[in-house]
Amino acid sequence: MALLTRADGTPDWRRRTPKADLLVWAGWLGAVALTVACFQFISDRTIWAFVWDAPTQGADLVARMFPPRWSYASQLWKPLLDTINIATIGTALAILIGVPLAFLAAHNTTPSRLLVRPVVLFVIVASRSINSLIWALILVIILGPGMLAGILAIALRSIGFIAKLLYEAIEEIDSTQVEAVTATGASRPQVLGWAIVPQVMPAFAGISVFRWDINIREATVLGLVGAGGIGMQMQASINVLAWPQVTTIFVLILATVLVSEWLSARVRHAVI
Repeated sequence: MALLTRADGTPDWRRRTPKADLLVWAGWLGAVALTVACFQFISDRTIWAFVWDAPTQGADLVARMFPPRWSYASQLWKPLLDTINIATIGTALAILIGVPLAFLAAHNTTPSRLLVRPVVLFVIVASRSINSLIWALILVIILGPGMLAGILAIALRSIGFIAKLLYEAIEEIDSTQVEAVTATGASRPQVLGWAIVPQVMPAFAGISVFRWDINIREATVLGLVGAGGIGMQMQASINVLAWPQVTTIFVLILATVLVSEWLSARVRHAVI
């Protein structure tokens, strides 16, 4: 709030000073100018004839996708199970690596705030910065196509997610419980096991199940780059323009995601 004085000497309360108002308006003007410039940049590189024709092409594609080829579903159960296994094993591997990293990153459990914590935080940021599809592309080149590349891609993407949320939960624990256990003469591992771990277990369970739910979704598309699962069947169907088969795959993926969402919600509700 700005306090100004009127001509008669009485105070005049205003939200901003005139200078602050000018700065706000200048900011809005700059934002509008930037928006116009970005739109112009995108417009110059867009083939608008394709954009105007998109509704017609989309309607034609949807017409080709129906009715679904339900008989094709018998060939999808194994790839669908592979997708679930990729998500589950990848999540489990991420938990095994991410949990120790979380304790090393939390400022109240790390052995060194100057050396260990910055390195671990860098690992966490690096993991979260690269999408699982990019990890899958790299790993398929190194390891070849298959489920192993998909599992490692899911794990490498999930490590940073699990570690970040868990170390934040560790930093928010009630310190009085830690002080009480420490006052009994407990060692550092005992303090960790009896004062810290019990407090973060609900958060750990919720984070793990939530990440598994996300990984179910991500695992369905890793097959597009050769990382195993039902995505490989979808890519094969798209390559031969078998759109009714693609619809069947979409329906199975949707059903799988809905079931995983329901399970995730039930587990989180039971634990938290």
